[in-house]
Amino acid sequence: MSPAADPEAAYYQAVEEYFVSRRGDPLFLSNADWNLVRKWRLAGLPLRVVLRGIRDALDAHEHGWSRDRRVGSLAYCAREVEAARERWERALSGGVEGGGERDRALAAFAQALEQASGLGPRARVVATALARELRTRGGGSLPELTRWLAEAEARLVEALQAEEAEQTRASRAAEVEAALSRWCGRMPARVVEQIRKESLVRRTLEAHALPRLSLFHLEAGGEAPS
Repeated sequence: MSPAADPEAAYYQAVEEYFVSRRGDPLFLSNADWNLVRKWRLAGLPLRVVLRGIRDALDAHEHGWSRDRRVGSLAYCAREVEAARERWERALSGGVEGGGERDRALAAFAQALEQASGLGPRARVVATALARELRTRGGGSLPELTRWLAEAEARLVEALQAEEAEQTRASRAAEVEAALSRWCGRMPARVVEQIRKESLVRRTLEAHALPRLSLFHLEAGGEAPS
């Protein structure tokens, strides 16, 4: 994959490049395709899970009776991506190995929040409270945990930004816009806006050496396609 302008855009770029290369057609993604990738990203699906679903769908197409027909849309792969998602969620929620991986991630988030430096008083209160919640959080489904983490992250980012200088926020926003410039003419506005939002969140947290509060990086449930 060629270098992407931003890690958040890299997710979209990787899906496009893999799908186009496997489909064997030089045409790029349509607006509907980009919005489908956005749906997967908002659902918190790791890139490797999405690529496994695309691989499974196109492998089946190559061996099916309709293999001479060109796959015209990424939507053709949606069912297999959903199946890959279900396998991933079961691995993280039900299996001993997956559950352990999830618990280790939550403990790591708590530790990062406890050790964060340079926080203002408001952000410190939020970070301490979230670390305590992460340390004591028990079971629940993966979707429920994903939603809770997203809400927790939003609380933390809001507190961090409230204590930053306006110039700091403006400079960060300008960096994001520069990184996204190459995508503004290729993707629908709502997709670019989502990438912009994700990039601002990541950069705000990185400024305080904090990770994204997301299980997005966990890869239980199988190998990525080659």
